[in-house]
Amino acid sequence: MSVNAVNALRACGWMMATAESCTGGLIAGAVTDIAGSSAVFDRGFITYSNAAKTQMLGVPMELIEAHGAVSEAVAEAMAQGALARSEAQVAVAVTGIAGPGGSEHKPEGRVCFGVATGTQVHVETVEFGALGRAQVRARTVAHALALVEEAARAAPNVQA
Repeated sequence: MSVNAVNALRACGWMMATAESCTGGLIAGAVTDIAGSSAVFDRGFITYSNAAKTQMLGVPMELIEAHGAVSEAVAEAMAQGALARSEAQVAVAVTGIAGPGGSEHKPEGRVCFGVATGTQVHVETVEFGALGRAQVRARTVAHALALVEEAARAAPNVQA
């Protein structure tokens, strides 16, 4: 999965940035495990706390208070903040409940994703279920990289 994302980014000449909460840097780690990833990886923001989301990515605290840290609104703001604070052409953000635990309103395994490019932002929520912390985080990394690959393959300068 990481190789596919790296190859897609290389093909369109894009760099990526990450804004990670529940994965704590695992997406950046997966990408930088690939030899030659320096050509496509600009930087990563690990914003586990709400204060970090606000300070590092510019996510308004009012937005977090209104929607909760695990929300599509916050994932979108995280992705836009990472894109604006980097040299990247695509940024992926994740915020979720890896577990154990959760609540009636935000169950374990819920992860909100945001992908921002210069022209659009895509957000979605995936319910992975109560698979355990390691599995939720692993599936979050794989899904985030699939979203980055998809965005890169849709880039206007990609050769078919």
